[in-house]
Amino acid sequence: MKKKMDKVKTLLDSLPFIKKFTGETIVIKYGGSAQINPELKESFAIDILMMYMVGIKPVIIHGGGKKITELLGKLNIKTEFKNGVRVTNEDAIKIAEMVLSGDINKEIVNMLNFHGAKAIGISGKDGEFLKAKAKDNGEFGFTGEITEVKAGVVNNLISEKFVPVIAPIASGEGANHPGFNINADTAACEVAAAINARRILFLTDTQGVLDKGKNLLHSLKKEEVKEFIENGTIAGGMIPKVEAALYAVDRGVEKAHIIDGRIEHSILLELLTSEGIGTEIKK
Repeated sequence: MKKKMDKVKTLLDSLPFIKKFTGETIVIKYGGSAQINPELKESFAIDILMMYMVGIKPVIIHGGGKKITELLGKLNIKTEFKNGVRVTNEDAIKIAEMVLSGDINKEIVNMLNFHGAKAIGISGKDGEFLKAKAKDNGEFGFTGEITEVKAGVVNNLISEKFVPVIAPIASGEGANHPGFNINADTAACEVAAAINARRILFLTDTQGVLDKGKNLLHSLKKEEVKEFIENGTIAGGMIPKVEAALYAVDRGVEKAHIIDGRIEHSILLELLTSEGIGTEIKK
């Protein structure tokens, strides 16, 4: 009986959050171990289905850098990084599009549809949904910066009860332009702002933002984030994550969440429970 009562208490705990987010759009940047580990893939699909079934509107933007790097290596195509950003040459942009739009995107769509969500995959080239220019005047080749998001493309899919799954490849100028490879965190922020998402979640391979004693910081304001970057509490690969989160909240997203995608059902635990599991960043 106690186990049954615990289940009921869990459901009751989630009820205020379901009421809060029903009808709202939530953008999820999907990457890291959650995108590779079979059990975590399954957990992710069930989380998205649960959101979908209770009336929340999930929008997924995924990465795929490891697979791109692996395939480039197998094809003996040189890949280079500057300050952690991929330099994408003309051969590499073709491989990036093939991996992101053709392989990973369709795997996610198939997985979600199998579980009962109504998913559809697009890239930024579809309907010229994402338009971009060369990052830093071409220093990174065909790695781009988004210049325009046509929110209507995604909003129309949502209105038709689809779960959009977006590959971060953007259109360039001209019919023969191969397009641009876009950082998935950046793409997620731009999309979240353009479609007036209530929240944005970044699935990572870390607990969230930690203090200098390696304790999880559950909630941070903009001023605290800047202070922690300056004093070295936030460092390394976490800096671009929190900067992306700040960019999203500055553009109107209510809160950004950095959560541990290595934990099963991490999305539901963060959104639909009192405690949460990661770090929320708010303006």
